[in-house]
Amino acid sequence: MGEIKEEWIVGLAAEEAAVRAKAAGEIYRAGRERADSAVQGWWRNKELARLCGDKPAVTVGLAVEPPTFAEIRKANGFPKLARVPPEQDANEFALHFPEGIALDVLTTREPGGLGAIARFLARQGEGVQQVEFRCGDVDRAAAILREEFAVEPVYPAKTAGADGTKVNFFLVAGAEGRKVLIELYEAEQ
Repeated sequence: MGEIKEEWIVGLAAEEAAVRAKAAGEIYRAGRERADSAVQGWWRNKELARLCGDKPAVTVGLAVEPPTFAEIRKANGFPKLARVPPEQDANEFALHFPEGIALDVLTTREPGGLGAIARFLARQGEGVQQVEFRCGDVDRAAAILREEFAVEPVYPAKTAGADGTKVNFFLVAGAEGRKVLIELYEAEQ
């Protein structure tokens, strides 16, 4: 999805916290840049802006191969693995850094499998797979996106996401017509 340099991904597994934070910042900025260009018009809709907040909570989802996932997790003190629905064939953990930088590090449970992360890695290699925006009502937001912006959700209604969230995904055109996968999520109640 984004122009992610391999050195940034490697940097997330560095011993030095400052190197990890710098790498996370670069990955976050690259993912946000692509996503922001794709969704900037959405926030002109007052109801959608209200559902996501004045400054939406944004997390960049980074897909990596299983060995890279293990290295990054170890270097960051073994953050808790998210509870991901089995049908999504993914492992995931969150990383948080200063200045609001949030990453979800994702990998497939089944390399070469049919899950979304496995397919992404097979097609594109390691990189930003999605950008996630917190939302108060995913189904209402999906209706607005369909009606006002002709953006269709991946699922007909919100579905189970990691750690009890409810999610839906939207594949939208970003800068230069390149597709960006946007996830809207409702936090666990």
